Amino acid sequence: MATASPPAGATNAELVAWTFERINAKDLEALRQVWRADTVERFPSGTVQGTQALVAYFKEAFAALPDWHMEVVKIAADGDDVFAHWQLTGTHQGEFQGIAATGKRVVLDGMDHFVVRDGAIATNFVVFDQMQFARAIGLLPPDGSRPDRAMKGAFNARRRLQERLRRA
Repeated sequence: MATASPPAGATNAELVAWTFERINAKDLEALRQVWRADTVERFPSGTVQGTQALVAYFKEAFAALPDWHMEVVKIAADGDDVFAHWQLTGTHQGEFQGIAATGKRVVLDGMDHFVVRDGAIATNFVVFDQMQFARAIGLLPPDGSRPDRAMKGAFNARRRLQERLRRA
């Protein structure tokens, strides 16, 4: 099977749209065409640089969420800058960044800020609500639930104690 190639003469917005298509297809070989050794992707969990590191990141992500799908809501571009609003869905069926599989469904809203130069992704800053993810998989309790109120109460009690000890 031939590796998909970015559309010839694509605008930066079209290249980013193609990138999301290839991510959804889990086509890491095709994505190597738009990632470079100096491509930097900043995820909430940390910064990943270079083609090999990006391939490894997405292999782990796809193993953790085998039904991974990113629906692009909107793409907007201005020169080299391309912004994408998306929604990720999947089922947490494998370990991801040290978090054991939960079998829970994930629905996650996020945005990317790509900088595209010479037909390649120079940088990408990925933003999503980590608390939304943590609540979806059960790492954090549902907002407003009894466990959530207890956790916040314990945190606030600790802060008050630390403040009293600081003043003493």
